[in-house]
Amino acid sequence: MKQRYLLCVLLGALMVYYAVPRLSFQFNQIEGKFTLVWLGFSILVLAGNVSAMLYTPVARKTAIRERAPKKRVRSN
Repeated sequence: MKQRYLLCVLLGALMVYYAVPRLSFQFNQIEGKFTLVWLGFSILVLAGNVSAMLYTPVARKTAIRERAPKKRVRSN
């Protein structure tokens, strides 16, 4: 699961790297407002994926064994 988060972070960073030179930073026009909103959403996406990658619980082998069906014990 962490590989998916890493892939999303890398793709998001690639999109930001590609888009920043093409964005307008004149904030009195509509293009500047679009730039602010786009960068804000990209920061949210990157931060969400990084936090999900950091706080994903680690699967343990003992938890898998506990979910296995138990054998019934017969009494005579």
